Amino acid sequence: MSEEKRACQNCKVSFGIDAQDFQFYEKMQVPPPTFCPACRFQRRAMFRNERTLYKRNCDLCGKGIVTVFAPEKPLKVYCSPCWWSDKWDDGGFYLDYDPKKNIFEQMRELQKMTPNMALITDYSTLVNSDYVNHAGSLKNCYLIFNADFDENCHYSTFVVRVKDSMDCQMVVNSELLYQSINVIGYNCAFCHTADHCQGVLFSRYVIGCNNCFGCVNLRNKNYHIFNQPYSKEEYQRKLKEFRLDTWSGLERARKMADEFWMSHPYRFVESSLQNINSTGDYVFNAKNALDCYQVNEVEDVRYCQFITMGPAKDLYDLSEWGNGVERVVDSITVGEGVSNVKYCAGAWQNNTMNVEYGIVNMSCRNTFACINAKKKEYCILNKQYAPEEYAKLRDEIIKSMNERPYIDAKGRIWKYGDFLPYDLSPFSYNETHAAQYWPLTKEQIEERGWRWREPTPGKYTITMPADKMPDNIHDVKDSILDDILGCGACGKAFRIIRAELDLLRHWEFPIPRLCPDCRHMERMARINPPRLWDRKCAKCGIDIKTSYAPECPEVVYCGSCYSNEIA
Repeated sequence: MSEEKRACQNCKVSFGIDAQDFQFYEKMQVPPPTFCPACRFQRRAMFRNERTLYKRNCDLCGKGIVTVFAPEKPLKVYCSPCWWSDKWDDGGFYLDYDPKKNIFEQMRELQKMTPNMALITDYSTLVNSDYVNHAGSLKNCYLIFNADFDENCHYSTFVVRVKDSMDCQMVVNSELLYQSINVIGYNCAFCHTADHCQGVLFSRYVIGCNNCFGCVNLRNKNYHIFNQPYSKEEYQRKLKEFRLDTWSGLERARKMADEFWMSHPYRFVESSLQNINSTGDYVFNAKNALDCYQVNEVEDVRYCQFITMGPAKDLYDLSEWGNGVERVVDSITVGEGVSNVKYCAGAWQNNTMNVEYGIVNMSCRNTFACINAKKKEYCILNKQYAPEEYAKLRDEIIKSMNERPYIDAKGRIWKYGDFLPYDLSPFSYNETHAAQYWPLTKEQIEERGWRWREPTPGKYTITMPADKMPDNIHDVKDSILDDILGCGACGKAFRIIRAELDLLRHWEFPIPRLCPDCRHMERMARINPPRLWDRKCAKCGIDIKTSYAPECPEVVYCGSCYSNEIA
């Protein structure tokens, strides 16, 4: 087929399926989607709780643990040492398929039986990194998410091969970064989109720069302040005048930098200039990557998000991960040498192959509708079958899914070829990754037929509110490690850890006034959303697809005009 228009089941908006899409779906032997790309992304994100952590007890050893599952959830939750151990028989949790029931209803029953991992981590590769999630190969890390191969990193998301850094987002192959977004560099802070820079502060769209402050759209410059050159001695003297060791000085510098950035043109998207036939935002080292968001080292992919590292190829609608992943359709949290995965929420580790409608399947092959399974083969609802029995029963289930589909409370129809129904997510909407990109009120969430969880109020007594924190880092004593600080935005209690204090003293930056969650949301507000708008280049007037909405105040240039501006 050449092209087809459909109305999304969820939002009713019309979306297209073109010839390239049909070719991929035919190759994967799946039907085309019934939800638009944005709603497909949103429903996958509803199966991912990245940052909302709770305390409860392990249901095997009884020890107190940190987990993504709220204590009142009627689920079995095992701590990582227990879950990965041989203390329990994972073959003892299964269901016989009942042809009279819908497969998704049976998956809900199985979900209540099987033990869940407290946190989604590669547990054996973590060293002194207990408070992390969706992460692996870490050492001395704290509250970092969607992260791999990091050391001494804190309060960050999407960080890969990073050392001695904190409060960062979309950072790779870097060291000593603070409060930065989309940066590759060394000893940089308060930057947004900087590549191969060193000693750069409060700068945006800079490449190959050293010792620059408050700059924008510069290439290969040294000792510049607000794009003006200085001698080394003048630069160092002027830098001291900003008093970056104080909170008041830091806030003043941040405001000045924001205003200066806004006086210069922005590129229509923040993607790599070296991409080949690729579209979307925050797309890097890509070839034939269309309509993607925050992806790196990908090829022949479409509608994908948060692919942190390659290789990753032949993918449609994959949200999060990579590292040797190929042939995946409409799934989330899939990676590490897997192939041919369909409609899954969690599938990883080498040799994972031919997995469909799974929730956390590791080192599995030829499984369908399995939950919390490891090293299984030819299983349906976690029950083992002979290869011939498995193939026959799989075909029977798919036929039943199409003839008697699952229908949710809002009348949305779920046949074979649709991702897992919302009802199977173990999380409430406001606990999930979806809430960060589609923030909704409690009333809006419930009106859509989804679940809301009332946040649990903190029980800590704040000993140092934001307005009582020392202005200057040099006035901060070690005793602050014992204080319970109060966030200046939401009022929530938070702590300063030793590694954080050591890094702040190294940089001579003041202690933060906001809790880690508010700092994260502040960074999120600086990152363009996963959507492109029609707009015209502010210089040449040609039509462009940009991640800056028409009402945004930024002056936006097309790629050619922007390149000419900074050449």
